[in-house]
Amino acid sequence: MPLPELNYLAILVSGIVIFILGGLWYSVLFGRPWMALMGKTEEELKANAAGPASYAIVFLCGLITAFALAIVIQQFAPVTIERGLMVAALCWAGFAGVTSFGTSLFSAQPRMLWLINSGYNLVSFLAAGAILSAWR
Repeated sequence: MPLPELNYLAILVSGIVIFILGGLWYSVLFGRPWMALMGKTEEELKANAAGPASYAIVFLCGLITAFALAIVIQQFAPVTIERGLMVAALCWAGFAGVTSFGTSLFSAQPRMLWLINSGYNLVSFLAAGAILSAWR
């Protein structure tokens, strides 16, 4: 199956937005409650700080998410921002949200930790869905 025509610049921008959103999400927006729910202190996280390779891999993960979402969105013509948001929300609910919820149940994580982590995924999917459907 050939790939649909994709806007690779929009995919790149979506990947960048996902990466920046993650930085904001886990620092300014929800950093303190996330650390508490993880049972970590700021000092512990700084002592075990991820190196540049980890940031590069996380950025690559965002690009892969944007690439896959771009392909899925293209399958739901006509592509509109509303449809892009709907497809992004459906992908989150059907794949990322329920999978991470099941994992959190069996790993006995606090529900609030799942809400913070999965909320980031939902907002990331929605942001990428809006960008990818608006910028064709």
